[in-house]
Amino acid sequence: MTSTVAVVGLGQMGLPLAGRTATKHDVLAFDLAPERRALAKRLDGVRVTDDLADLADVSCVVLSLPTPAASRAVLRELAPTVRSGTLVVETSTVLPSDVRDWSALLAPAGARVIDAAVLSGVAQMERGAATLLVGGDASDVADARSILDALGGAGWTRLGDLGAGMAAKVVNNGVAHAVMVVLVEAFAMAKAQGLQLESIAEMLSRPDGGLVRPLTHRVMERVATGNYEGGMPLEAARKDSTLALAMAQRSGTPLFATQGAHTVYELAAAAGLGREDYAVVATLWEQWGASSLAYDAESDG
Repeated sequence: MTSTVAVVGLGQMGLPLAGRTATKHDVLAFDLAPERRALAKRLDGVRVTDDLADLADVSCVVLSLPTPAASRAVLRELAPTVRSGTLVVETSTVLPSDVRDWSALLAPAGARVIDAAVLSGVAQMERGAATLLVGGDASDVADARSILDALGGAGWTRLGDLGAGMAAKVVNNGVAHAVMVVLVEAFAMAKAQGLQLESIAEMLSRPDGGLVRPLTHRVMERVATGNYEGGMPLEAARKDSTLALAMAQRSGTPLFATQGAHTVYELAAAAGLGREDYAVVATLWEQWGASSLAYDAESDG
């Protein structure tokens, strides 16, 4: 088995990923699209193939593909010829259960899998400033260190067993995409009131602002410890949420995410939680999921 690293998928992220891998390894790159293979040929240290069968002798396969189905198809084709000890590094955004399926698929051949989700964007990968979220067996992650170092120029963290990196990435993306809608609604309300958008952005990003404090105080200091005494009562937060809805309605600003969030405050108030800190909405999820969101600071921190 050669020390060559294969990169499969040369899309928007895959192409710079191949370039970063080539800073530390010989790279053999594959993509279905001839135009993407042509672009990869311009990268120093990157050879290109149009046949997956040529990857049978590589020591490591890095996947950067658009869907879980694409990763599955590639690995099914490679499974009969992959060598024992080969390491597959899944960087595509997939579900935690997907990478565990990849591991089961390749286990009969003695190949291994880790997940290394790319938290950063394409530009960060291009300039060597990307961050990786890693999951997998500790020894397999250690074997992939040189590749992870090449790709995760801003750092990488092993978050746990196989699938942990993807789980964290999916959580991050879920938050990012939901917050995007909330922020557009917020800026639409601000614009309708004649406020300077730069001022609103500065306010929201302050340590005591609407973006940061819910995480640093209400989640990390209250939800994580199950402490809802004192603080801003939920009934006050419900009132403020009602004011936001009323102001938006009067200016003709449609709200979707904010309206949905308000429903949670209505449910919590109906459950008799109005006098506790409004982070107490977390207890609704504890009831629905039959699992505490608090953690033991000594064992988990």
